[in-house]
Amino acid sequence: MRISKVRAWWVTIPIEAKRQHRSDFGRLQTFDSAIVRVETDDGLVGWGEGKNAAGSAGTYGTLVHLINHEIGPMLVGRHAGDITTIWEAIYNGVRADLAGSGGHAMPELSRRGLTVAAISAIDIALWDILGKSLGQPVWQLLGGRKADRLPAYASGGWADAGNIGEQLNAYIASGGFQAVKMRVGAMDGGPQVSAARVRAARQAIGPEVDLMVDAHGTYTVAEAKRFIHMVADCDLAWFEEPVVADDKRGTAEVRAAGPVPIATGESEATRFAFRELAILRAADIFQPDPAFCGGITEAMRIGALASAFNLRLAPHLWAGAPCFFAGLHVCAASPASFIIEFSLGANPMIHDLIDETVEVKDGMIAIPDKPGLGFTISERFLKMHAQGS
Repeated sequence: MRISKVRAWWVTIPIEAKRQHRSDFGRLQTFDSAIVRVETDDGLVGWGEGKNAAGSAGTYGTLVHLINHEIGPMLVGRHAGDITTIWEAIYNGVRADLAGSGGHAMPELSRRGLTVAAISAIDIALWDILGKSLGQPVWQLLGGRKADRLPAYASGGWADAGNIGEQLNAYIASGGFQAVKMRVGAMDGGPQVSAARVRAARQAIGPEVDLMVDAHGTYTVAEAKRFIHMVADCDLAWFEEPVVADDKRGTAEVRAAGPVPIATGESEATRFAFRELAILRAADIFQPDPAFCGGITEAMRIGALASAFNLRLAPHLWAGAPCFFAGLHVCAASPASFIIEFSLGANPMIHDLIDETVEVKDGMIAIPDKPGLGFTISERFLKMHAQGS
């Protein structure tokens, strides 16, 4: 089961105008990601995904080139089941042997960002291959699943104060969701505008549905603290990325300023960044993105950190099918997980890229039973929207 081919594409799928939304990322007209195909010499194929943009649109030419022309060729001939060894080899680069024998990381200078996004894509694909080779779903290889269905929350919420209630109630009706998330922050122009939208949302959906808010890291510390006080009576389930991810102490300050749980981590790469969040008491909920944090391997390590610090895990899954399904398996196997993000914005990278139907019923989403990650890529659809390497 040796790796014989590694190929990545920048996949960009247009979003029809009536389903586009505007946020602090601007108006998203396409859904973009780097999709990776890894093949072994015995014909097994695994699919992965790497991301270098927080929104669903971004430019992926550099990441795709890195995978196809630098990292991919290094992997040809290696055993596809050596997942952790391959992870560390890419992360540590030319000092991988020294790091392995020494028992501690000696990473290259480019250890974050694009490098870890590339590792993420490869790692997800290798877990897919390993599961297929053994005839087992990935969650079984990670230690088993704690349930065959997990709660999901509807992720969206860009409407103004006059329409946010209708928008969120439509989400709730579409899948029986008992939790919804809306966007706040710079897109509104001021904390007071966001607070008015949140109050309108809470009034519309009632007290029984969990309400989360996501600022995409666009507040200053002072603005985030003001916002918390403005919505103190709205019973928020969490406040996501209140300030820029690089300001971990600022995030801790926001957390200490009020009773609202803080969720963060979609912009963080590797267990080392999440260790700092835990030590600083900056977060209540870790949100690693499997396509950026380091893949399934690293997401499970981050989940273990969450458990060790009595925190919870709710991965960022606004993504394509490989990342989303990776998150399903991680959540199924991690003791710290408790809810799945399900995007209610236009997401052709999940719904059109694969043959399976992905849906939420009664507020729950099923954990796949099929070997590997449990989806079938439509290669015809992929090639229609691939930009090459």
